This record gives sequence, C-alpha cells and structure tokens, in this order.
Amino acid sequence: MASEGPKYASGVPLEQPPKHNIAMGVEKLGLIPLRFPLLTALLVVVMAVLAGFGVMRLKVDDSLSQLFRSETPEFQQYERVTKQFPSSEFDVLIVVEGKTLLEREPLEKLRDLVTDVQLVQGTRGIVSLFSARQPPDGNTIPEALFPRDLPTGEAYKKLIERVRSNEIIRGKLLSEDGTLALVVLALDPAVVESNGLSTTVGEIRKIVGEDLEGSGLTGQLSGVPVMQLEIRNAVERDRLVYNAIGFIAGCVIAILFFRRVSFMIIAAAPPLLSILLALGILGWLDFRLNMFLNVMTPLIMVISFSDSMQLTFAARDRLIAGESKYQAFRNAILVVGPACVLTHATAGVSFIALQFSNSDLIRTFGEAGLIATVIALVAVLSLVPVLGVLLVRNEKAFAAHVKTVDTGVNVLRRFCFWIAERMVSHPGVYSLISVAVVAGLALIYANLEPRYRLADQVPDKQQAVAASSRLDAKLTGANPIDVLIEFPKGKSLYAPDVLATIAAVHDIVEKQAGVGNVWSIETLRRWLAEKAGKTDVATLKEYVDLLPEHLVRRFVSANQDAVLVTGRIPDVDASKLLPVIKKLNATLQTVREAHPGFNIAVTGLAAIAARNSADMIHKLNLGLTLEFLFVAMFIGFAFRSIVVMFASILPGIFPVVLSGTMLWLMGEGLQFASVVALTVSFGLGLSATIHFLNRLRLETAPDEDPAIGVERATVLVGPALILTSVVLACGLAVTVFSDLPSLRVFGWLSAFAMLAALVADLLILRPTTMFLSTLARKLGFKVLAEREH
Repeated sequence: MASEGPKYASGVPLEQPPKHNIAMGVEKLGLIPLRFPLLTALLVVVMAVLAGFGVMRLKVDDSLSQLFRSETPEFQQYERVTKQFPSSEFDVLIVVEGKTLLEREPLEKLRDLVTDVQLVQGTRGIVSLFSARQPPDGNTIPEALFPRDLPTGEAYKKLIERVRSNEIIRGKLLSEDGTLALVVLALDPAVVESNGLSTTVGEIRKIVGEDLEGSGLTGQLSGVPVMQLEIRNAVERDRLVYNAIGFIAGCVIAILFFRRVSFMIIAAAPPLLSILLALGILGWLDFRLNMFLNVMTPLIMVISFSDSMQLTFAARDRLIAGESKYQAFRNAILVVGPACVLTHATAGVSFIALQFSNSDLIRTFGEAGLIATVIALVAVLSLVPVLGVLLVRNEKAFAAHVKTVDTGVNVLRRFCFWIAERMVSHPGVYSLISVAVVAGLALIYANLEPRYRLADQVPDKQQAVAASSRLDAKLTGANPIDVLIEFPKGKSLYAPDVLATIAAVHDIVEKQAGVGNVWSIETLRRWLAEKAGKTDVATLKEYVDLLPEHLVRRFVSANQDAVLVTGRIPDVDASKLLPVIKKLNATLQTVREAHPGFNIAVTGLAAIAARNSADMIHKLNLGLTLEFLFVAMFIGFAFRSIVVMFASILPGIFPVVLSGTMLWLMGEGLQFASVVALTVSFGLGLSATIHFLNRLRLETAPDEDPAIGVERATVLVGPALILTSVVLACGLAVTVFSDLPSLRVFGWLSAFAMLAALVADLLILRPTTMFLSTLARKLGFKVLAEREH
C-alpha cells in the first residue's frame, strides 16, 4: 500500500466533487489568486509593506494587573485606590543585604547610595532607615535618627541599638537580624508610563553597583516599575528571538523532507506572511503585546504551517503523478482546502471560547487569535497556489527527480501504513482501550487545582523576583495588601471617630497572621504617643503637615476623605493567600459594625488575585469542557455524519487530559497559561483529525471495506500530519527558553499537547473511526458524506 501512488476518490475526476462540501465552498477563494498569480504577488507585497508599518505600532502592555482587568466591582475599586494612593505602583524597591550592613563603613556606603539615587532624573521621593527621626523633645522638630557624622566606638554601638529598636524602622525598613535594608524610591508616574523608564532604572542600577562596590553589600531592584520593565524587555526579546528560532526550525525540517528550496518556500512563506499580516493588523487595531499576545507569532505559525504543509504535500503528490503545476495546485485546493477551512474554523471556535473569561487580557487574546486565524486562512489559500505556479519549473523533470530521492516521505508512508494496518485489525479492542485510557486520564485531570503566583508573570531570571524573595524571607513580603477606609461625607481626617476607626483597622491588620510591615497614619500617632507622650490631634496634624507630600499620599488621599492601612504579604500561591484575605475581611466586620457609615474594604493586587484567580481558571476550564462537545457537534455537522461527531471526541480530549496528567505528575496545577494553552491546543490539535476525516470521506467507496479507506487515507495524509506536528511542536517548544514562567508553561505544554494530538490521531482516531463506521453500516446509518461512484 505504501508504495502506491496517491489516489483521489478511486479516480473520480475533480470536475465531479463530493455531493457535500464540508467548507461550503470557502476553499475556492484560493482559486482566484491562481488565475492572477502576478497581480496577487504584487498585492501581497503592498500589504506586507503596510503590515510592516503596523508592526512598528505594536506596544507592550506590561501592567501586572492586566490579567485581572475587568468590569467587576473589586477591580474597579482597586483601580480607584491606585489613583487615590498611587505609591506602590511607582515604587522602586532597592534591597540591600549583607552581614556587615550595620557596621560603620558599609552603613556610610548605604547612606551615600540613598543620597545619590534621589538625584536620578524622574524620582520624586525616598523612604529609608535614614528617614527616621529621634523622639520629639518639646515643641521643636525632632532631629534625624542618624547624625550628619556617624559616631565611633561606644557611641556608634548605642546608635545602632536605637536604630534596631526604632518602631518605624524595625521589621519595616530593616530586618530583625539587621542584615537587610529596604529603600523605597518613588518614581514620577510620567516616567513609569513612558519609554524613559528603562533609562531611569538603568541609572539606578548603575548607582547601586558603584556605591556598594567594595562594601561587602549587595543591592537588587524590585517593585512594580522594575517588574514592568523586565516584562517589557522579555516580551520584546522573545518576540524577536524565539519566534525566529521556531520559524527557522520549521524551514529546516521542511527542506530536509522536500529536498527543494522552492517547496520549502511554498510551505514556509505563507506562515511567515501570515505572521507579518496578522501582527501588522493587530498593530493598526492598537492591540498591545502582553504575556499571552506574545505567543501569537508561534500560534500563527502553528495554524498556517499545518495547512500550508498539507496543501504543499497534496500538490507535490500530484506533480509526481504527472499533473501540470496549475492542475496540481488547483486540485490541492479542492481536495485539501475544505479541511483547511474547517481546521481554521475549529481554531476560531477555540479562540471564541476565550471570550467567556472575566479577564480582559484573555478576552483580548481570544480576539487577536480569531483575527489571526482568519488572516492565516486567507494567506495560506492564496499564497500556496501562487507560489507554486511561480516557483515550480519543469514539472516532468521534477517528478522524475523526486521519485528517485523521496526517501524521507516514503519512510513516513510505510510507517503510516504499518500503523493503520494494525489499528484496523482489531478496531473494537483498540477503541475500548482508548476509552479506558482517556477516562483514566480525565479523572486525574479533574483533580488539578488552580494555581496563581504574581512571580509567574514576571521574568524569573532577572533581579525583581530574586529581590522580592529576599523581602519575603526578611520583611514578611514584597507584595502590598491594602485596607481602604472611606469616611462618611463631611467627616474630617482628625475627627475622633475617624482616628478610632483607623486605629481599630490598623490593629486588626497588624495582628493578622501572614501580614506584616503594616503602615498607616496610626503608625505615626503611636510613635508620638509612645516616644513623646503626645496624643493630641494638633500635634498629629503638625507632624503630618511636616512630612513630604509623596509620603503622606501613601496613606492619606489628597482630599483627606480616605486613608489606607497597608501591609506586606509574601508572594505565595493564591490558594494560600485566599484564607488570609477572607479571615482579615471577616475580622474587619467588627469594625464595620462598630463604626457604621465607613466603607472598609480589603484591596490591592494580591487580594484581587487571591479572590479571582481560582474562579477565573475554573470558568476557563469549564469553558474548555463545553468546547469539547460543541466542536465535536460542529465537525459532525460539517461532515453531515454522526460517526464523525463521535469519532472526533476521543482524539480531541486525549491531548488535553494527557497534558493535564503531565502537570499533575510534575506537581503543578492549572495556571492561566496552562488552561489557555490547552484551550488553543485542543482547537489546533483537531487539525490532524479533520484532515484525516476529510481524506477518508474521499477515499471510501460506499460498498468498500472501511479498513481499505482508513489505510489509504492514512498513507496519503499521514506523512504531512507527522511532519507538521513535529514542526508545530518545535515552533511552540522554543518558548521554553523565555524568561517569563507563564510563557514557558504555555510553550512546553502546547508542544506536548501537539505531539499528544498526533499520537491520538494515529492510535485512537483510526480504530475508533473504523469501529464506528462498521457499527454504523450494520445499523443502516450513513458513515460519511461519501463520494458516489
């Protein structure tokens, strides 16, 4: 069987197409460029130039809150808080660490660092242990805790004792063991949101390195601006490097099998142009690159390369069989084109399914994916035939040459026939085994728990994550958690009941297990009461007025109608944070009841993530489950066959549940990136199923043994399916080298799912189709929309 030339519907000419077209004739759009190849090529060049300008318009969305951006009341409140109290969004955290930190010479170096970074353009304030003052003495403004000239000997030891016992510093700006200091440098919001952020952060890094050199201290940067910059750099780097590597891998594999540069170009150029056009249109539509949209390039390659290879293989087979290049590529469009349209349609359904997410980011990814899918379909159907007629020369010489050197493809054909022959020998047994395996894997998949950590959204090979981990270890955490207190209308900040409410909330947050480094205006009030014995409102107001505005705005709104009590929590999985958030919120209910009229709410990015991540992941996973059924019905409707509907279910589910089992074995859970990867991979993985079923309906005669049709269809489409699956896996797998953990998960899981889909196509789809076809014929049902002979 493997040695036979390709056959099409037992020799029935293409002028008599199947009675039912699974793509409703959409594939015939590819015949129009075939009639006007030069004009089409010129139009493509013009569109490519315009797309190039669109690509230049692409910008990066590096916001850490982008994943949870939605219309929910919780997120709207979070955005309102960040506008009223913008401090944490614009803070660079300088983490200085060393065993000799509190020795005189290293401490001088640290003070020089604090002085120098304030001079960097784009900064607007700083908080450090050098900001602390001595206790008030009378009515004079207290002196700085650190004198201008540091003392020596016993005087210096006493100074350090006062520093380590200072309530403002201890556990907040200086670790309990005195080996880590936190410097909070506030940047101008305009700098953070502009391209000048890279220059500003770079200058801060340079100063940290130079000032701490030779001191025995190390300095690292963290904070939202640093994380945003690292995300921005990683996204841009990945887009340029790893996508190019993936594309080159695809080209290398293609040329190894086709043995001709012309056919490599025919197969690889349409995906490349699809990438350019899709990114260009996304740029013109003002889409912004983020951790998900950054995988759009390999996804476009995945979508378009699969069908491009199928069309190229089909045309190549027909050239070898003796057809002219115009006939070969026209017939390839008519034979393979309907399956290409249907595969793009199922991929589109996968992207549409993402529209049911609460996350604006994931919905935007779905919209961009849908646009890219349509562009990829048009590009493949148009460019493959155009490039074919322009690049193929001397068809007869080509056919004669390929027949003698077609070793690679012939090996794949023999392998495919060997697989098909065994799968159809005992279809019932293999089908039963398939059901049992999928059911067992599905049980494991169902037990996967949702997972989310902020660190997974940030490059983990850079400073920000490392510095944050040190803060987690030494200062209870780097991630802020806020309690917003909004006063009743007309209430003054210094009204007794307002101060009592703030004190009660501060006390609860401070005592909450898992929360530390708590700050608010109550911190200042307690310090004045303990160190100076002053509890009057006038003194508190005087000291608030003395503080720099940037520091006051951290805790008091500009209109003085709301305050924040802010703490820090470690960056752990959201499932561990949620109990802390729930308990804190429940405890605050006593304050709400005791002080009616005050709006008291737990907010902050960590709180939003803890509350929403598990629910959002669960909904995405539920959407994927519903997608299984919908896509199966969609394919069954397209083929007008209940056999096809049921046959497509197991091979569609298998790569998803197998990938989920792999996550379970690795001790991982379902992250946003993994659910999106499985959702998209399900749609893309069905490409092999659709191409096989499309060819099967053309190769199966009404009264013929179904095994013959299965074997013939497998031999004809199998090599292209294997080759494209390998190429697609390579294109996706290159993202495992990314600095972004979420992108790495997406890449390896998608690549694994693609290979699992190939296994399902060869070992599950064949026997299942054979078994169901035989059963349907016995029951009198129509097997497929068969071509009549």
